Amino acid sequence: MRQGVIPSQMIAKMVSDGQIQISAPLDVDQIQPASLDLRLGQIAYRVRASFLSGKLTSVGERLKEFEMHRINLEHGAVLEKGCVYLVPLMESLQLPDTIGAVANAKSSTGRLDLLTRTISDNGTEFDRVTNGYKGPLYAEICPRSFSVLVRPGMRLNQIRFRIGNATLSDPDLKTLHKQTSLVSGTAVIQDGLGFSVDLRASEAGIVGYRAKPHTGVIDLDKINAYAPTDYWEEVRTHDKRIILDPGAFYILVSQESVTIPPDYAAEMAPYLAMVGEFRVHYAGFFDPGFGFAEVNGQGSRGVLEVRCHEAPFVLEHGQLVGRLVYEKMLETPSQLYGQEIASNYQGQGLKLSKHFRMLT
Repeated sequence: MRQGVIPSQMIAKMVSDGQIQISAPLDVDQIQPASLDLRLGQIAYRVRASFLSGKLTSVGERLKEFEMHRINLEHGAVLEKGCVYLVPLMESLQLPDTIGAVANAKSSTGRLDLLTRTISDNGTEFDRVTNGYKGPLYAEICPRSFSVLVRPGMRLNQIRFRIGNATLSDPDLKTLHKQTSLVSGTAVIQDGLGFSVDLRASEAGIVGYRAKPHTGVIDLDKINAYAPTDYWEEVRTHDKRIILDPGAFYILVSQESVTIPPDYAAEMAPYLAMVGEFRVHYAGFFDPGFGFAEVNGQGSRGVLEVRCHEAPFVLEHGQLVGRLVYEKMLETPSQLYGQEIASNYQGQGLKLSKHFRMLT
């Protein structure tokens, strides 16, 4: 049996075959090259705490224990910073035994420090759907830095379907890098492709952004609408290092430009838990075609969503902070990131989410 990540054209067939069930027609751009965007339903449940259903329990049964109140999203509703919500999604699954799935937050979701995870019935892990799963899907949403206005149909997370083990071994990754340069500079390949943080100041002297603690609500439907200075502080450095403050959220950028060839997908993962007291990503999917050019691949840099944990931590230029785990596609997708579809972050450098006006 072939193993790999299921591409866009096969995701469309899964919908038509009823393996992916939908309560409303798909949006035109909902199917991505190697994933499906998931849409919020009509109701949000405010819950006392984050939870997993557990092997023998459904999410609905656990809701009876943890629900505080319900919010109708039909006309828009604010999800408040620091609170935890559970929202049934418009998509549910009837997977065959050969197919499992993994979910993650979308890029714009992660860049807003909007912790969004997918849970399922009888689940023991966030963002993991077991082979042959049949049942509903839910988004757990916890706004960390900004309160947000949401409506039904908004797409905060995405799901990727797999058959078997699609992950490339380090030897296979080295071979692929020789064929198509996957990263600018020296390739550090160990349990994936390592990448580091860029703390060289731009011409404006900026190396990143830090979320302000007290801001207004962000309407997730509004694009290029908000002044960055109302929500973000500029992070500057003169010595290629910064000190991360506990509890603070930062937008930084990788030093390397990375490339995902059309026959592959990738997922961002932490480098090592012991390298520092911080989390280095929220949105971890890199689609086929990210940073890819037909001639002499040019690459795109990865934006890093960084949250510091218990202790202040010195982050230095060139420090390894994450790795890309590459996976083989079952087939080349019928659409690629940045080409046939609109892609907000192709060719990106240091960049806030699409909700903010471009800085000059």
